[in-house]
Amino acid sequence: MKNNLIPTIIQDWQTKEILMLGFINKEALNKTQKTGFVYFWSRSKKKLWMKGETSGNKLQVKEIFLDCDADTLLIKATVIGNAVCHRGTMSCFTERIL
Repeated sequence: MKNNLIPTIIQDWQTKEILMLGFINKEALNKTQKTGFVYFWSRSKKKLWMKGETSGNKLQVKEIFLDCDADTLLIKATVIGNAVCHRGTMSCFTERIL
């Protein structure tokens, strides 16, 4: 776990579509569990932020899973808003390369 950051996959709770990948530290995980909304650690801004705090496109947590190696999280969430990606799409994974 580099710099105490855990890669975190966000999946749509109903459709099962993979929406994005972010990084969570202990503080972000605690805030996520306490509020029911996804918080990340911004590696570029070096600060805690709630997904949707500026765009209004929030992620409401339904379930959180830890993988078998205890080094990656999966958060199943409901999207509140009309996009998840900063490009205005529901998923950040839209660029097919193969």
